Amino acid sequence: MIGVPGLILVLVIAFYLINSIKILKEYERGVIFRLGRLLSSPKGPGVILVFRPFDQMVRISLRQEAMEVPPQDVITRDNVTLKVNAVITLRVLDPAKAVIEVTNYIYQTSQFAQTTLRSVLGEVDLDELLAHREALNQRIQTIIDAHTAPFGLKVVSVEVKQVDMPETMLRAMAKQAEAEREKRAKIIHAEGEFNAAQKLVDAAALLSTQPMTLQLRYLQTLAEIGIEKNTTIVFPLPMELLTVFNKLVGPMDQKIQSTPGNTVIGPE
Repeated sequence: MIGVPGLILVLVIAFYLINSIKILKEYERGVIFRLGRLLSSPKGPGVILVFRPFDQMVRISLRQEAMEVPPQDVITRDNVTLKVNAVITLRVLDPAKAVIEVTNYIYQTSQFAQTTLRSVLGEVDLDELLAHREALNQRIQTIIDAHTAPFGLKVVSVEVKQVDMPETMLRAMAKQAEAEREKRAKIIHAEGEFNAAQKLVDAAALLSTQPMTLQLRYLQTLAEIGIEKNTTIVFPLPMELLTVFNKLVGPMDQKIQSTPGNTVIGPE
């Protein structure tokens, strides 16, 4: 029969064993230090035993984590001052290295990201930053990944989230965009005028081959004006008629002036 001291001992041992049971989720791993020494491999997922105080466990998540880089003051190569922030997605590949190689891998990655963001974006112009952001993201990711690989991390992606420019620069860019639009509009208008003139030249050349077509075009214009029920009709008079009229009137005037008995009154 177990006495009171024995019963107390059994209860203490049972409580100790129950307290030693740890359950790790599917995305968690437990890095175990036994008497201060790292065990061969991380434990989990599932049920594991941690015998305190001989064992100490550090839980590490294997899920992707999104980390926001605080806004950084960046001076581009063309001397434009910007505030730029970014979002970094990373995950732990080796839990043991993430624990023993660095004090806090999140803080360490954040510091690497801030310095890399300033150095990389400071080497490019503003136009390149706005137009080739994907290439810059890839470059920043490669540099940060090289820094974080020794402590078991993998940088999945880096995205420059927001670029804040001074108000004066925004106004200058708006003026530039407006001037560019106006330039395109003038070029398109000029191209339209050129095409219209070219078509008129082609039409004139075609009409000159058959003079009768010009008269038919006059009649067609009159018919279109008549459809609109206008009270005033402007009839275009061909210049050829004036030329023929001048040829007829010229000889008649000369004949009248040369007839005897006719006095031509003119200015003195």
